Amino acid sequence: MKKQEMSYLDSLHRDGKIWGIVLCLLILSFPFAISLIFNATPEWGPMLKAMFAILPMYWAVGIVEIITYVPMLGAGGAYLSFVTGNISNLKLPCALNALENAEVKAQSEEGEIVSTIAIAVSSIVTTVIIILGVILIIPLSPLLKNPVLDPAFDQILPALFGALGVVFISKNWKIAIAPVALMLILFVFVPAINTSTVGIMVPVGVVFTLVVSRILYKRGII
Repeated sequence: MKKQEMSYLDSLHRDGKIWGIVLCLLILSFPFAISLIFNATPEWGPMLKAMFAILPMYWAVGIVEIITYVPMLGAGGAYLSFVTGNISNLKLPCALNALENAEVKAQSEEGEIVSTIAIAVSSIVTTVIIILGVILIIPLSPLLKNPVLDPAFDQILPALFGALGVVFISKNWKIAIAPVALMLILFVFVPAINTSTVGIMVPVGVVFTLVVSRILYKRGII
């Protein structure tokens, strides 16, 4: 009997699980390797106490990010993004822009391929840029530290997300009013939200937007 060929999605899930496990092992192996090499075993009591104090937050964020990002990235894009990292700042904008230009949705077969290719290219370009940055960091240091250029570097991410925001907000501005207002209020009136916690606000904003969109839909506004 001829063996049935594995579908594209099945192969995605198989490879994604394999590389996800490999990544976890590699991440966990580094501190253990450093500990063995330098004979610097941590005090397990204080370390476990500190871990249990902060890990629940990361567990919650991790679960919410999976629920939030997978529908926007597709299966292949999600696996690749969680392996390579930097999702909200880089992988997600690249994937959304590629899906927008190709006029496909992430849940379709075409969208799966487009999203995966966009994130893969983004990862390759990022790696090349990092390599060039390591090589050129010393000769370019005087230029990068120039006070004239410093304000421009601070506006890279706002410019990136601003450009994407115009595209998606213009599609249905009624949905965008509530989350934009919420984020403005939070960031203006809650100083505790800073660069170290801003990543948590992405899934919070998504959940809030879904709830508001559902209410607007039920009332026939959208």
